[in-house]
Amino acid sequence: MHDHSPTDNLVRMANQIGKFFAAQGDERGVAGIADHIKKFWEPRMKKQIFAFLDEGGAGLDPITLKGLQKLKADMHGFSTAAEAKAAADALVAQGNVAAAEAAKTAAKPAKNGGKGARR
Repeated sequence: MHDHSPTDNLVRMANQIGKFFAAQGDERGVAGIADHIKKFWEPRMKKQIFAFLDEGGAGLDPITLKGLQKLKADMHGFSTAAEAKAAADALVAQGNVAAAEAAKTAAKPAKNGGKGARR
């Protein structure tokens, strides 16, 4: 009998998302994975998968790993857009405008024709 941890389930789901977006090519696929997980995974799920990335991300397909790394970097390691925006605002207060602009871009809801949840 093999016990599955909650992280195993997240890895499996992330790899399924990765397989879907892989058909779009590396660059678009990575962006698609990051955007999908940003929009549709709960903050606790993102927090858990980011912690798993910190441990090496064993078991993630290469494109899925890249997509999750992009998302984590875009969100400054935070699991909600509000936290990422707060990090960007803190960078502005410190005078690091270039980093703040990148963080604000990551914190904005994706443009998707008005479909899906906005955060």
